[in-house]
Amino acid sequence: MVSKVTDGVKITVLTEYQPDYSNPGQDHYVFTYKILIENHSEYTVKLLRRHWLIYDANGAVREVEGEGVVGLQPVLEPGEIHDYVSGCNLRTDMGKMSGTYLMERVVDGKQFRVIIPAFSLLVPYRMN
Repeated sequence: MVSKVTDGVKITVLTEYQPDYSNPGQDHYVFTYKILIENHSEYTVKLLRRHWLIYDANGAVREVEGEGVVGLQPVLEPGEIHDYVSGCNLRTDMGKMSGTYLMERVVDGKQFRVIIPAFSLLVPYRMN
């Protein structure tokens, strides 16, 4: 688990390897990640966009950018938490992801980027 706070918004990430959806013999490894977004600021904020960089152990980098998260643009009042689960596939048994969310303060429309801390995607045998 990794966490990072940017402008009062805390992002926490938990990852899990999905062996039932993976096929190592075909270089196909599936991971899920759960994101917790906590609004510790004094403002109501809205998540507008996401931007991800996905790295595998072969040096390949994929970039993903788009509106919201899993089809939503959540609005968080001060003290509220939004969580969601998404996934990623890699061609190697280890990699990492990092990124940002574009957020907006509802009161005045000020936009700011919240850092999603880099996190590892590891098949369990790689942890030993």
